[in-house]
Amino acid sequence: MTKSEMIRARVEPELKQEAEAVFSRLGLSTTQAITLFYKQVTLQQGLPFAVKIPNTETRKALQEAYDGENLTEHESLDALKAVLG
Repeated sequence: MTKSEMIRARVEPELKQEAEAVFSRLGLSTTQAITLFYKQVTLQQGLPFAVKIPNTETRKALQEAYDGENLTEHESLDALKAVLG
């Protein structure tokens, strides 16, 4: 099938550069990556990854972390593992 449609989108320059670097490491052009994404959307009949709105508890925890509230510090990874059991 002949490719004749064009997609235009505005994104942050840094995001574009970072994504294109990943595409390059995967051996994909930006066009191929977008085509792959579109094919997966049509096959999955939705986004090919989970997109969820955080529940109230998660939103509260995220806000507390952002605000630096209710954080627990451990001296080492081993100390954290001991607490987690």
